[in-house]
Amino acid sequence: MKYRVMIGLEMHCEISETKTKAFSSAKNDYSEYPNASIRPVDMAFPGTLPTVNKEAVRMGLMMSMILGCTQPEYLYFERKNYYYPDLPKGFQITQETKPAPIGSFGEFTYELNGEKKKIRINNLHLEEDAASSDHYPSGTRINYNRAGVPLLELVTEPDFRSADEAVAFLEAIRSIYQYTGISEADSKKGQVRCDVNVSLMDASLDDSDPKNWGTKVEMKNVNSFGGVRDAINYEIKRQTELLDAGKGDEIVQETRRWDEESSSTISMREKVDAIDYKYFVEPNIPKFKISKEWLLEIKKSIPTLPYERKEKYINEYGITDYDATIIIKDKKVSDFYDECINLHADPKLASNWVTTNLLGNLNKLELEFDEITLTPKMLKDLIDLVNSKEISSKQAKEVFAEILTSGKTPQEVVKEKGMKQMSDEGEIVKIANEVLDENPDVILKYKNGRNNVIDWLTGQIMKKTRGQANPTIARDTMIKEIEKR
Repeated sequence: MKYRVMIGLEMHCEISETKTKAFSSAKNDYSEYPNASIRPVDMAFPGTLPTVNKEAVRMGLMMSMILGCTQPEYLYFERKNYYYPDLPKGFQITQETKPAPIGSFGEFTYELNGEKKKIRINNLHLEEDAASSDHYPSGTRINYNRAGVPLLELVTEPDFRSADEAVAFLEAIRSIYQYTGISEADSKKGQVRCDVNVSLMDASLDDSDPKNWGTKVEMKNVNSFGGVRDAINYEIKRQTELLDAGKGDEIVQETRRWDEESSSTISMREKVDAIDYKYFVEPNIPKFKISKEWLLEIKKSIPTLPYERKEKYINEYGITDYDATIIIKDKKVSDFYDECINLHADPKLASNWVTTNLLGNLNKLELEFDEITLTPKMLKDLIDLVNSKEISSKQAKEVFAEILTSGKTPQEVVKEKGMKQMSDEGEIVKIANEVLDENPDVILKYKNGRNNVIDWLTGQIMKKTRGQANPTIARDTMIKEIEKR
């Protein structure tokens, strides 16, 4: 039997770019020192009251617009009554679908291997994050720095049909968070986490009817996109094997976790019925009206998004779809490239240097973008040195490797290494004749039709000049001089 895979995502992303937390004045910053960013509200001390962070709401509304969602007329917050060992007050301030959250029923288009795909957004809601728990053999320690950090939870419909589709969507959304300045969206800092829902159904049935859907299995708190891909692929394989073996009743509605050590999903608890969280409107936060004027102001403030930059790179700068996709993947790389263009660097040449040499060296040396000293001005100067034939393309790669982390300018490196390219034809003619005098047998081979010896002879010129001769001039000169013999 053939099966149709149905995958839904719940993507949690911390809003990292507000100064304070969602409902308290504690600093919203990533700190390795535990319990440094807390206030009485975060610890649920008696008599403390939450205060809504307007900037977090603004960022949430901006993301809602980008996702094509409907924004509510009035904004409410609600209590989710569920025991959180890492939230001192024992409940979470969040938003449920009634009344409407910060965004409802949107649609978003993303790309996978050059193909555009649409995904339906169920809702986007703003809530507070819980503290982080570190488990040790001797016990569990709780770090409350994360408690109360504003968190956006994006819930999709089960429209993905493969792990690759799900991950491509997550990468596109992460880029938007970064480009808008809403969040760093750094999974290493725990700022992005995903819950994944997977089910399989008979491919011959109508997937628009929920009655035909398979049993939904949830995987909680997958902390990396690679983990999301592996967890989905494992779960598809596990469920397929059970269905093929006639053991479909063993697929139960449950919550599982992704275990990286065993590369498998492990059952945590069954979910016979939906949990009743007993939502009710948070009494300490009055509802407030979202004005049309504020929504218009927010809409106008949306910056150029990654897919818009990609269109510009392709249509205005003439670079390939492949290179444009690589450049926009990381906002820091895209900003670097844009600055090169602002300095009037050739767009195609700058693209080649960024995608091949810059990113290639970062991967090879295992460096983060923030660790390099290379600037857009340095790269522009390096391109100019090649275009003016002061150095060769081969020499430029050596210079690039030096300026990447040394802080030296291309001009300084060229001077230190004596790399300035030799373009004096008179000097190159002299060296070409020296090579020919030393290799009379090669001249004979050329006269007998072995034209390929020119490359070897040109190489001898490059060797004698320690790579400083202009290779094009050296080759043309060698052909002229050997023809005279």
